[in-house]
Amino acid sequence: MRKSGSGQNGARGGRKESRQGFRSREDKPARKAPAKPRGMKSAAAKTRAPSVVREKPAAARPQAKPAIAEAPRQTRAQARAEAQEVLATGVQTLVVEPDEADMRVDRFLVARFPQLAFTHIQRIVRKGELRIDGKRAQPSERLVAGQKVRVPPLKLDQPRPVSRSPAKDQGDSDFLKSITLYEDKDVLIINKPMGLAVQGGSGTKRHVDGMLDSLTGEDGQKPRLVHRLDKDTAGCLVIAKTRFAASTMAKSFRARTTRKIYWALVAGVPRVRQGRVSTYLAKEGEEGDARMKVAQHGDEGASHALTYYAVIDTAAQKLAWLSLKPVTGRTHQLRAHAAHIGHPIVGDPKYFDIENWELPGGIQNKLHLLARRIVIAHPRTGKPIDVTAPLPPHMQQSFNLLGLDTSQYDPIVEAPED
Repeated sequence: MRKSGSGQNGARGGRKESRQGFRSREDKPARKAPAKPRGMKSAAAKTRAPSVVREKPAAARPQAKPAIAEAPRQTRAQARAEAQEVLATGVQTLVVEPDEADMRVDRFLVARFPQLAFTHIQRIVRKGELRIDGKRAQPSERLVAGQKVRVPPLKLDQPRPVSRSPAKDQGDSDFLKSITLYEDKDVLIINKPMGLAVQGGSGTKRHVDGMLDSLTGEDGQKPRLVHRLDKDTAGCLVIAKTRFAASTMAKSFRARTTRKIYWALVAGVPRVRQGRVSTYLAKEGEEGDARMKVAQHGDEGASHALTYYAVIDTAAQKLAWLSLKPVTGRTHQLRAHAAHIGHPIVGDPKYFDIENWELPGGIQNKLHLLARRIVIAHPRTGKPIDVTAPLPPHMQQSFNLLGLDTSQYDPIVEAPED
């Protein structure tokens, strides 16, 4: 509308100007000539309107000069880099693909933005800067195919992963292969050593999640963690090698159809030889030094936690070998529950609180907790994958000193499901 209106008004303005500025009919054609740039100019137009011809380039010249003068200041590469930065740091809306369904929102961002530090992504979610279908996202929220995820401007000055070298990739790949308990095209289960972090964090450079980069397939899919273990907990760690496997096995963990059995060496011997611990747990303390405390229902951040336990054997009534079966999967759940019933796990720096308690000679002051066994349905066939991890070296040493026989029957296998 503006374009056509402008043309009409300009034409009218020209006629009005000719009526006011010129008195004779002979002058009128000379004023119409500038409105016909595509036709031949009349002799009158050339003689009577030289000022009009000169004024138009003069009016355009101040606008054209800066463009010509500024062009050399920015190269094409610079312009391209600037455009890329604007695109990368602007607000983005991402649509969840079918093979990304059931992913945690933080893991979804890791897959979409591998160049950003995981701690930065966690901070975005924790501060409420991420929106899912217009609503504030929760850190543990699972995505549904088709949902729209609004991502805030990303800070490109955040630390980025160091570029990998073929030698490092080969070293990580060989290490993961050396601790593999089970593997097929969809699933990888490793025997995570004590002291190796599962994910990166403040000051943590070597972790399982980083090593999984070395196993990225030809299709670009990087294996994904399906669940977590504490840094000092050894044993079975499940990893999905495809998005389909990650989605399917994540459902198994949420539905609590996956059977998890842990072994622990604890201080003292529980009076009730086989029992159930049901509490609410809430996080307290700073992020780097956080621990779980027993809370009340309704307390801020409190979540229900349920664990079954059984005494397998004892050592002179001073130590007990427990089999633990967590029904829920809260942070530090087994460690907090063991301490709650008065029998903290040996070598636990956060929850061992028995005064004047001394380790028996020869036992190392390291966390004696092992993710001993896991049984999970295969994502494609549905058949159970049943994997067992051996005792880590420090626990094997303690068991040998105490005369504990690992071939004994594990009664927690028969424990009820809920």
